[in-house]
Amino acid sequence: MKEPGPDHPITIAPNPHRIRVVLGGVIVAETTRALTLREAGLPPVQYIPRADAAWDLFEATRHGTHCPYKGDARYFSLAAGGLERENAVWSYEAPFPAVAQIKDHLAFYPSKVDAIEELAE
Repeated sequence: MKEPGPDHPITIAPNPHRIRVVLGGVIVAETTRALTLREAGLPPVQYIPRADAAWDLFEATRHGTHCPYKGDARYFSLAAGGLERENAVWSYEAPFPAVAQIKDHLAFYPSKVDAIEELAE
């Protein structure tokens, strides 16, 4: 486990906007409780509470990855609007303490969904 620091900063903050994720014209997740994770030089990632996702559209896969700063991620495929996207979603079910806020949240690959919209309320 590595700790975020000056050489690899990670910040997590509540996003004040509505975040909507769409696949095949179907809203697969929508929330006003997203967390924006900023990590080093990577693009910001919106983490959406699991409770704000349409779980009937998700299917757990056997794929997994490990981040030395966040922990082990598990993946989900999405099926909506006649489209299927394998391993489009990830979640840290037991994240390391430095990023504990993202537990029970989901993140989406922008290239595997139609849109991750940030809407002003």
